[in-house]
Amino acid sequence: MKEQRGILFQLFIWLRKTVKVYFDRIRNEHMREQLLKAIPFWGGSLLVGGIAVFYAKLFQWADQLFLTTIHHREWLLFIIMPVCFVGAWWLVKQLQPYAAGSGIPQVMAALERSNTREQYKIRKLLSIRIILVKAASSIVMVLGGGAVGREGPTIQIAASVFKKINDLLPQWWPKIANKNMILTGAAAGLSAAFNTPLGGIVFAVEELTKVHFKYFKTAIFTAVIIAGLTAQQLLGPYLYLGYPKINSISNVVFFAVLLVSVVTGISAAYIARMIMGIFRWKQRFKNNGQHLLFLVLSALTIASIGYFVSGAILGSGKDLMEHYLFTGDKHAPAYAPLLRTIGTTLSFTSGAAGGIFAPALSIGATIGSSIAGWFNFSNTDTNVLILAGMVAFLTGITRAPFTSAILVLEMTDRHSLILHLMTAAIVANFATILFSKHALYDWLKQRYLHQLKTEEPEDANDRTTRV
Repeated sequence: MKEQRGILFQLFIWLRKTVKVYFDRIRNEHMREQLLKAIPFWGGSLLVGGIAVFYAKLFQWADQLFLTTIHHREWLLFIIMPVCFVGAWWLVKQLQPYAAGSGIPQVMAALERSNTREQYKIRKLLSIRIILVKAASSIVMVLGGGAVGREGPTIQIAASVFKKINDLLPQWWPKIANKNMILTGAAAGLSAAFNTPLGGIVFAVEELTKVHFKYFKTAIFTAVIIAGLTAQQLLGPYLYLGYPKINSISNVVFFAVLLVSVVTGISAAYIARMIMGIFRWKQRFKNNGQHLLFLVLSALTIASIGYFVSGAILGSGKDLMEHYLFTGDKHAPAYAPLLRTIGTTLSFTSGAAGGIFAPALSIGATIGSSIAGWFNFSNTDTNVLILAGMVAFLTGITRAPFTSAILVLEMTDRHSLILHLMTAAIVANFATILFSKHALYDWLKQRYLHQLKTEEPEDANDRTTRV
């Protein structure tokens, strides 16, 4: 009996050691796999943070060069703008058609087509060539005073970086789905562009995807934080719009926020419909000559208004937002929103690269500022309406109310206004839906998907890319 007990005890000890070794090996292999999966996300985020800062510096340099040039020779507007509009369009037309516009619809289309059989289509939407052409075309637009932003392009550039990193991983590396990398890259791009980590996360949830992302939520959280921190280390701590003064807000301003939200939401709906209408009209152009004529006339229209009426029509509009938020000149003239609308619409429909985030925020800011002037609100109350207008118009364009509210909150660090800005976003969203069934980004996404559907892969091997 004692010998049997000894044998059973030894067998028990052996089994326990064997099981422990087995589970330790499983745990170590699991940890190793998780670490290997995390490395591309972390590396991509660092790279995106650096690229976003470099791109922002180029944008700022181009904007300052344009302003300096026209300050000394204002008549050069009539030469610079047509040349730059045509040049920016030509870069996209000749080198990479899918680099046109904002970049967010292209990312949405890539997410929808992120499966094994259609990887060649994703490479048309996200690639190194996209990065180069997107940056070059948008910078040329800024050199010409175009009303475009860098935020949407940064998102497509960041998604392209993450997609390329995934393509370059060796075969033995743990597989990472392209959808996970693209989505995380886009969120990291927005975080780095605006220095808004929370906004990047909310944007990924609300705007880019409708699917459950339970299995890669940690990747998104860490990526947007790393990208944001990288941008901060290179630029220093900053807010996209600074700290507008918000104190002693009157009770009546909440009702004014409702008014601004409705007016701005309806305006955004009609402007989105107008942009879609121009794109449909341009599809009937039969040759490049008609496109060139449209570009030249658009550039000359903006130049004429900038020369004879007001320079507020020029550029992305960030300087205009800062002017109304941080100077004593708080109330925009009634024509200011119209000027921003003309500049943004003609620039965005040019066919060149350039985003609509910053221009949309500037249109909303001028509407809020103008309405505040009607009622002669105080400086503090006017700032509230300016921020509410920004949230409302961005909501109307993107149909992403929570993203819009969170972005403006993080841009200004005015968390005491969370109730006002969330109200503005929700009211504007309802107003926009009532007046326009189709969201601009969704419509553009479907346009790109239809264009991809008619194209065939250049090489049959393109169909066998990593998922």
